[in-house]
Amino acid sequence: MTQLTSSKVTVLGGGSFGTAVANIAALNHHPVTLWMRSEKQADDILQNRQNSRYLPGYRLVDNLTPSLDLESAVRDAHYVFVAVPSKAFRAVVEETVQYLPANARLISLTKGIEPTSFKLMSQILHDLAPKHDVGVISGPNLAKEIADNQISATVIASYSQALRQEVQQLLSCPSFRVYGNPDIYGVEMAGALKNIYAIITGLAVALGMAENTRAAIITRSLAEMSRFAVRLGANPMTFLGLAGVGDLIVTCSSQLSRNYRVGYYIGEGMTLKQAIKKIGETAEGINTLRMVNEKADELGVYMPLVKGLYAIIYQDMPVKEIASRLMSGDLAEDVEFMSVGM
Repeated sequence: MTQLTSSKVTVLGGGSFGTAVANIAALNHHPVTLWMRSEKQADDILQNRQNSRYLPGYRLVDNLTPSLDLESAVRDAHYVFVAVPSKAFRAVVEETVQYLPANARLISLTKGIEPTSFKLMSQILHDLAPKHDVGVISGPNLAKEIADNQISATVIASYSQALRQEVQQLLSCPSFRVYGNPDIYGVEMAGALKNIYAIITGLAVALGMAENTRAAIITRSLAEMSRFAVRLGANPMTFLGLAGVGDLIVTCSSQLSRNYRVGYYIGEGMTLKQAIKKIGETAEGINTLRMVNEKADELGVYMPLVKGLYAIIYQDMPVKEIASRLMSGDLAEDVEFMSVGM
């Protein structure tokens, strides 16, 4: 593996994870531009060297520069990381592609599914920038812990081995480890689906359910999400790695997880609108839930946890329905895919 020289890095989106990734690249001595729409946020970074809205108290290094001008931010960039919410992803990329250098690599940091098309973010990138190498970063990545230099790890997935190796060098540091995976679809699908189950776990904890219950929910969630993703073409082994079980565990266990908190607040009696307002950031799992429920019906995939949460969120079913959904239904095998080929 050749040593990566200093490369211009652009991150589109000034949220918590985009800011954390931008700061890592800057710490690794790459010139980094963080594009955002908020002039107040940009001034905060310039004057105070922090993104106080999303990562308060964490200093951003000097070679990270905020920008409000998309063209100047993207021009001459070697790597463009897209870290905007899934509902805005296509529009931002459509605006960006006209300014992209011919050799720029595109990497999504967004975990979600496009509402109208059921496309993942990497598929949108392939559609809009077919001549560019595309990758996805996903894993158990709570932005505040990364910013605090807590030991963390993530996955870069891409069909391009060269891109995987370059991003590993670009972002790896003593507190942040980057692993590679060629199964871009499986890695990205895992990152989108786990948000649904974080909401379920937050609900369960708010209701006072025990640790055994949480363990059952997490492991059956893993079976359910892998069953669904494999039906759509993912590799089941991907779900045993960081992007699958690793991300699922942390998202279903940490109060830093936005989706977990949304579920917890709903379990405490808040409305969905009140819960989303309280956390102040996008909870991708709410939109993903609706889309996955529809797709599971279309494909005939058995997803009792998704069905239970959908009924609670969108059909006003009593919250305790989660427990009965977990304990009802078919008596299936413990581990998905174990009997394949046996």
